[in-house]
Amino acid sequence: MIFDTHAHYDDEKFDPDRRELLEKMPDAGVELIVDPASDIASARKAQAIAGEYPFVYFAAGVHPHEAAEAGDTYLEDIRELSRDPKCVAVGEIGLDYHYDFSPRDTQRRVYSEQLELSKELDLPVIIHEREAVQDNLDILRANPGARGVVHCYSGSWETAKLLLEMGFYLGFTGVVTFKNARKCVEVAEKMPLERMVIETDSPYMAPTPHRGERNSSLLLHLIAERIAEIRGMSPEDVARITLENGKRLFSLS
Repeated sequence: MIFDTHAHYDDEKFDPDRRELLEKMPDAGVELIVDPASDIASARKAQAIAGEYPFVYFAAGVHPHEAAEAGDTYLEDIRELSRDPKCVAVGEIGLDYHYDFSPRDTQRRVYSEQLELSKELDLPVIIHEREAVQDNLDILRANPGARGVVHCYSGSWETAKLLLEMGFYLGFTGVVTFKNARKCVEVAEKMPLERMVIETDSPYMAPTPHRGERNSSLLLHLIAERIAEIRGMSPEDVARITLENGKRLFSLS
């Protein structure tokens, strides 16, 4: 059994066949899925999906791309959504200086506010960081007590060590299967296995040999197989250990 800790089944790319796809998951060995939000509307859609499938959970939060459109009530909206027992995290939150769809000062403010809220709610966070390493570290240092996972990790081993020292988990996507993923492979090889989770980031980031296709949790095993190759262990052990890690991260029995 395997745990996809980050998959966006609320995304419109799944509208044609979402039900048929999700119904395949238990027989395909996918035991658990977390669907993180990008904004309040997507959080409510993810909540509805989680309510329909016992193995799907969700996170509520505002992605840095959407920070400028967060609105005045977004923190109360997240607080309300968090009362659902299937809400297991605040996310997806963070910083993205690659696209800069929201002004950087707005991204930092909304990120910091959601980190504070996560501590109030005693929930982990799901962090997105792209080309904002130092600001991300600075904001996390300013929020001691925040906990969670840095998803789709592809940064350096030096940065990974700092995040691990803060207590964070690191999530690995199909990037680890790409030929040019040198830094990602180094971190996957060196980091403590008990802090690793695996994820598809569906419908994005499909692993090799499906790169460029729509991704789904049915391809998560390819990520487990690549990490097993890197670490010299069996894919079954990678799946089992990361499943238990994900359950611990999101407080799932």
